[in-house]
Amino acid sequence: QVQLVESGGGLVQPGGSLRLSCAVSGTIISSKPVGWYRQAPGIDRELVASIAEDGSIKYGDSVKGRFTISRDNAKNTFYLQMNSLKAEDTSVYLCHLESFFNYWGQGTRVTVSS
Repeated sequence: QVQLVESGGGLVQPGGSLRLSCAVSGTIISSKPVGWYRQAPGIDRELVASIAEDGSIKYGDSVKGRFTISRDNAKNTFYLQMNSLKAEDTSVYLCHLESFFNYWGQGTRVTVSS
């Protein structure tokens, strides 16, 4: 059974940083597409960042230059480093893994507010 567990969300002031983690069990993440999405009330789920099977990385336009996605295959975990956070980054962040099927974490809430 594949499971994805996010951690690292919370409340942060504008300009601050957070690092989200997605720990995966039940499958090996090496060479599998992984990504982070976010969803706020009334807004469609949007791609934040992803790593494709070939290792290429894609970022959503609104986070380019501020967020960094990475993976640690030894820990079977991937990450989202978020810097220079803005109020509009407030959302529920979900991690995603593609392994024959699409698997999602339960989501972790990020609130950017002073």
